Parts: sequence; structure tokens; C-alpha cells
Amino acid sequence: MSYNQYRPNNFQPIVKNLIIINALVFVAQLTLRITDKLMLYPIEAPQFRPYQIATHLFAHDPSNFFHIVFNMLALWMFGRILENVWGGKRFLLFYLLCGIGAAVLHLTIQHFQYQHALVLESQGQIEAAQRIADRLGPALGASGAVMGVAVGFAYLFPNTELYLMFIPVPIKAKWAMMAYVGYDLIFGITGGDNVAHFAHLGGAITGFVLVWIWNKRDRNRFY
Repeated sequence: MSYNQYRPNNFQPIVKNLIIINALVFVAQLTLRITDKLMLYPIEAPQFRPYQIATHLFAHDPSNFFHIVFNMLALWMFGRILENVWGGKRFLLFYLLCGIGAAVLHLTIQHFQYQHALVLESQGQIEAAQRIADRLGPALGASGAVMGVAVGFAYLFPNTELYLMFIPVPIKAKWAMMAYVGYDLIFGITGGDNVAHFAHLGGAITGFVLVWIWNKRDRNRFY
């Protein structure tokens, strides 16, 4: 199916409700100061609570309005297409599983980084250990789940041309998503910023695997 031949509704109910929930949580963060309770802390941190695996998906940086705006814009752009194709129940399952996959990979990488920092500290490499520890902060945002949605869209509609910010020419969805994944992999390994790149990769991997499995099981209904 070509995306150009498909006419999705502007707002499917699950996408609409997800955006509303994220917006309400963002307002609550600004007014009730609950961000610290919603963020996903490393497992080794005393602030970690299992429920944060879910709550961090609906919380965003209250000091950066563009964080929630760009995530919700991407959710609307790609999510409404997938919800039209799959229906609400399957899309919601897909979205939540991508978010959980993002959290699992993020926490796993942080765990190994924490263990590596302990080894360095035991060897007297205090500065190196501290540099790693400084990167083990809490995470929040729907980016991991949204990344899975974007990858799912690229799998279904690989040749759809997308117009991306700061790039004056259209890029096919499959190449755009490969570029994003490569970007997250490089900066996830090298560090140097406050972005949870491995959470993005976890969502992307989960999204790809789910669509691949569903495609094999349900070829007659897939696009």
C-alpha cells in the first residue's frame, strides 16, 4: 500500500488520548512538581521504583517545551497511520511494548555502565569512573515509544517521502529511520549529551521486531 493512496483520519482515538494524557501530565509536572517521581532512575539508584518504567513514558522535561512538542508531533504524524492500519487495540499494545522495550535496554546499558564504573573505581581510576557515573541520570519522555512507532511506519511504508527539519529535500522513510538509528547508536556509545540514546534504540528494536513478527503471522492483512 502506498502512503500517498491512504487517507487516514487526522486523529485516531488512541493517538488522540495518548497526546491528551501526555499534555495533562506535563501540566501536572509544571504545577505539582512531580517530575522526580515519574522519571526512570537507574536500577541501582535509591529513587528507582518499578512503576517508573511506565510513568516515564508520559512525562517530559518541564524546562523544555519542545521536548513534548516534537514527541507528540511525531506520534501524531506516524501513529495515526499505524492506528488506521492496525486498529486501536493493536496500536496501543505496540506503543506500550515499544516504550517498555526502550526502558529495558536503557536500564540494561546503565547497569553495565554502573558495573564498569565500580571496576574503574576499584582500580583507582576515579576520574574515569566519575565520568561514567555522571551519565547515569534519570530518563523521561515518550521518545523511545515514538521511535518504535516511527520505525513501524518505515517498515510498512518504506518509500514514503518525508520532509525533515533543516533538510531541503525529501527522504524516504526507510533511509530516514536508518539515519536516526545510526545517530542514536553513535552518540549512545560516545556520550557527550543528556539524551537517552539507548532508550531510542530499545524502542526502535522493539518496534522492528514486533512488526516483523506480525507481518510473518498475518501476511494477508498486512500492508
